[in-house]
Formats: sequence, C-alpha cells, structure tokens
Amino acid sequence: MSVPAAAPMLIDLPGKPLDKKALPAGRPRDWYITHNRRLKAMRLAIALLDSGVYLPNQAHNRTIRSTAERVGIHPPSDVTCHMVRALMRYSR
Repeated sequence: MSVPAAAPMLIDLPGKPLDKKALPAGRPRDWYITHNRRLKAMRLAIALLDSGVYLPNQAHNRTIRSTAERVGIHPPSDVTCHMVRALMRYSR
C-alpha cells in the first residue's frame, strides 16, 4: 500500500540572518558582481528546492522571479536565472 505524497511545504525563513562581513578590497568590479550574483543564485536555488521545484526544467524565469519576490530578494536578471538552473542541474 502506497502512502500519498504530501504537498511541498515552504520552510520558514531563518530567525536571524548571518552577520555580514566586508568583501576583500582591491578586486576588480566584475569579481564583486559575479560573487554577489552567485550568492543570490544559491539563495534562490535553495528556496526553489524548499518549495518543491527539484528539476531545472521546472524553474522557468517566471518561477524563479516569483520565488524571489516571495522570499524578499530583488528580482533576478536572466543571467542569474540561468545560474540558478545551472546550480540545480549540477547539484544532482
């Protein structure tokens, strides 16, 4: 006898965010942009996984942007959406 699958549940946001540390000085501007984009993509990939989106082909730009809005992140660019899908693809 099989047990019916429960609906995916969105995990609550953490109670206290981690303390922010200053990024190292002296790097080219592109390094900081890429670094922040990677962090944003990781946060969005985790939020998508928590909400039940497990495959990259389920994560359309519209889905990623609505998840960003739901968890309080600025809407991601097309490049960041692509990075989110890449993270989901290569973590398998």
